[in-house]
Amino acid sequence: MNKVNRMGGWGRRFAILAASCATLMSSMLPAAANPRLVVDVSSLKVYEQEDIFQRWYPASLTKLMTAYTAFRAIKAGRLTIESPVVMSKNAAAEPASKMYLKPGQAMTLDSAFKMMLIKSANDVAVAIGETVAGSEPAFVDMMNAEARRIGMTSSHFVNPNGLPAPGQYTTARDLAVLAITIKREFPQYAPYFAYEGFQTGKKKVPNYNMLIGRFDGADGMKTGFICASGFNQVSSATRNGRSVVSVVLGADSLGGRADESARLLQMALTESSASKPGLGEIAPYGETRDTVADVSKEICSAHAAKVRSEGRDEAGRQKLLSPFIHQIDRPLRLVSAELLPGSGSTDTKGQVAGGQGDAANVPIPVPRPTF
Repeated sequence: MNKVNRMGGWGRRFAILAASCATLMSSMLPAAANPRLVVDVSSLKVYEQEDIFQRWYPASLTKLMTAYTAFRAIKAGRLTIESPVVMSKNAAAEPASKMYLKPGQAMTLDSAFKMMLIKSANDVAVAIGETVAGSEPAFVDMMNAEARRIGMTSSHFVNPNGLPAPGQYTTARDLAVLAITIKREFPQYAPYFAYEGFQTGKKKVPNYNMLIGRFDGADGMKTGFICASGFNQVSSATRNGRSVVSVVLGADSLGGRADESARLLQMALTESSASKPGLGEIAPYGETRDTVADVSKEICSAHAAKVRSEGRDEAGRQKLLSPFIHQIDRPLRLVSAELLPGSGSTDTKGQVAGGQGDAANVPIPVPRPTF
């Protein structure tokens, strides 16, 4: 009996310990839901979804809308890929991530797209907006008009770069609509989202998207981070003529968003779409969908920073756990992104210098999807 009682006591202690560990683990996770979605670009079949109508801070995913709005301006004939983008005082004052360009320095729109989409340069995003619309507020109005036009039913933008600001929000569903629209309407600009990096003077700038060059078929699109949003990523991949888009919002690290994006893309590229719902068939759901989620306390706490630092290898690189992501065993394939002649040279912070970048080829336009 004594032995049985002792074993029973240990059993109770183990149960209490297990419960405590479960509580601790749950406390380490974001309090809010983490939206995710993966959808076929052609059929619009949704392979997996969670909280896709929950409003979320887009962070630098905003730059997808900045790029799309600029693409529309090019299509309308208001400017070309070789039009100069001049850095204003307003744009140069934006906080990092940035190119640290000085007011008056200029680049082609081609180079500006590379800086904005690869490095996620906040100063360049604002300069693009001012070039397209004449002022940042006017460009933001254009962004919101384009969002409404393509069917982004729960999104609102207040700046072109995604820096924290009241009233700026989107959803996983809306980001999928935007990504698919870009891929369908402007396939000629697809390379901007897929470059492994660019070179400016002697400085080499890698793409923040850890799937590019590392996931079979990865061909875009954009990452984003602020404390309130966590680590966001919109990704696309194409294999055997099939293209899919994934959206991951609120991940806890660079590696976490890459691993989850790879899982979603791999699943959609290898599974059947039979019985899967269409994106337009999914009705809004979720009790908190009108409230913008804020995961600042979970993502930017000292504990979270410590956990992320422990998720790096001895060389300081983010550890990736996905079996679908492989290392690049060759030099990165870099494109050139440079200032226009007479705009100055690279300073110690590594802003752009040199000759002109590559312009994209222009194929036959593809109709915009209906969602």
